[in-house]
Amino acid sequence: MLRPLYNRDWMDTVRITELLEPYVGVANGQRLTTNDLQSISIYIDLLNRWNSRTNLTAIRNEEEIVTRHFGESLFAARQLFPLCSSVPTVVKGVEVADIGSGAGFPGVPIKLWAPEISLTLIESNHKKATFLREVARALTLTDINIINVRAEALAGETFDVVTLRAVERFDATLSIAARLVAPGGRLTLLIGSAQYGSAQAALPTFTWQDPVPIPRSESRIVALGSRPE
Repeated sequence: MLRPLYNRDWMDTVRITELLEPYVGVANGQRLTTNDLQSISIYIDLLNRWNSRTNLTAIRNEEEIVTRHFGESLFAARQLFPLCSSVPTVVKGVEVADIGSGAGFPGVPIKLWAPEISLTLIESNHKKATFLREVARALTLTDINIINVRAEALAGETFDVVTLRAVERFDATLSIAARLVAPGGRLTLLIGSAQYGSAQAALPTFTWQDPVPIPRSESRIVALGSRPE
């Protein structure tokens, strides 16, 4: 059973570590640093305060925020960049775009996991985009760009990695996301297993890896598809 939290301004980083263990584990020797854990704690505090006036997430329990949002996002980061700790040049300069970023998941946790990437957060809601700018400032993130537009407005731009999670109109957004993937790039979907078949059918030219079940979930998966060169 999860331990309740009582009257804390920032969530205990030791407890965050415990909750994230099933999702992060050890990936080629990489674990979250103390600074990463402090950033997550600050992030949760910001999310709670902004949630009181802007609906960023329906999840209000801090421990569920860690597992459902950070855990899932970091698990996806681990699938994308398993070597970034031991070989930083593997991800240096890789351009990642997170479509419909909302409260910043999975984009910002991926940036914490692989700080060498160049991250673009695409969020059409003005208040949510303002929150994302506050997160970037509070966590002193660099090489991060928050764009307050709809993804379809980015005609002609492409990225090495495009991520998609918990968006409305999944089928329509999927085709938009696919167009933003550069040749040879990867599309990363955090979806329910029932959606995987429709994603494959919608993007038959993509090469799909076997989906990876997300820990502690009955049906959530990470699906990686590669666009042909």
